[in-house]
Amino acid sequence: GRRVQNSKLGPTLPRLLTEEEYRLQGEVETRKALAELRSFCQSPEFSAWSTVSRIQSPKRFADFVGGAPHVTPDEVSIHEQEFGLESLFIDKQLFEEDDGDEERE
Repeated sequence: GRRVQNSKLGPTLPRLLTEEEYRLQGEVETRKALAELRSFCQSPEFSAWSTVSRIQSPKRFADFVGGAPHVTPDEVSIHEQEFGLESLFIDKQLFEEDDGDEERE
């Protein structure tokens, strides 16, 4: 009886990720993709000279291929300011102020 009942309900919806699971999956997938990119850039099929001739910062690219991080500490700091916990706190304050303004009207 259960099998028939389940087929009538249709497919089950996938479980949504928590914020922490979403963040962790993003970090894992980013690391994996960067490792794949780094590996490809070190392969014989990769045309290093044509790529280096077209990019703004060849040294930074070479450092990345050699294993250096893909972002600088300054870029990390800027990202944290724009999208990190600090920005969430500011957004929350802005929304609370907007809600307060609407209540007064």
